[in-house]
Amino acid sequence: MHASGRQTVTVEYIETAALDADGLALLSQTLSDEERARAARFHFERDRSVYIVGHALMRDMLARAVGGSAHDFAFTTGAHGKPEAVLAASAPRLRINLSHTRGLAAVAMTQDVDVGVDVEWMARDSDLLNIAERFFAVDERRQLALAAETDRRDCFFAFWTLKEAYIKAIGLGLAMPLADFSFQLETLRIAFADHVDDDPDDWHFLHRRLSHDHALSLAVRHKGGPAPDVQITPTDLARLLRG
Repeated sequence: MHASGRQTVTVEYIETAALDADGLALLSQTLSDEERARAARFHFERDRSVYIVGHALMRDMLARAVGGSAHDFAFTTGAHGKPEAVLAASAPRLRINLSHTRGLAAVAMTQDVDVGVDVEWMARDSDLLNIAERFFAVDERRQLALAAETDRRDCFFAFWTLKEAYIKAIGLGLAMPLADFSFQLETLRIAFADHVDDDPDDWHFLHRRLSHDHALSLAVRHKGGPAPDVQITPTDLARLLRG
């Protein structure tokens, strides 16, 4: 996944509204027994649907990258739940990350380096300033407070998805306090508290609105050289259903 010396990151996403019950059942067949059992435990159909779609997409992207059947892939998970695909020794070392939220799932894939993706549904009715007060770094809370009220929701979800993408990339999840690092939205550059052993120059970030109600952020470990070539595309649903 290197093009002209640049790291390539592929991100695909799909909105679950595009799927009917038959399509969802077809995608469910590509999941493992364990994944189907987990999907069945979701209380709300919308959560079950987006879980199935996300995992089916992740398997499909791996199959297109290394061959084989989407159903046959196995995964290990880190201590905080980050998935890693189990691949043959001869296969490229693909790194993959999955995120899903109400109505949308996204998968990011690259080779060799850490990658994290987060998508969020922005239409939720939440006290954003209160959430920021609890979880954001001081500088982020200041930026959010200074944002025009019409821009505040976009600003909040930019911070939130960027922070989630980073902690997913390093595999720690919420075990790393969100206030231990902060972002400048104009530059998409990260800064760390003094006790955090990480270097801002090692990271490349991207933030994008995918729809009126959905935001995505991407974190890629990036050590020198040109910036990664990030390709973000909606999934070809017809092709995905064909398998």
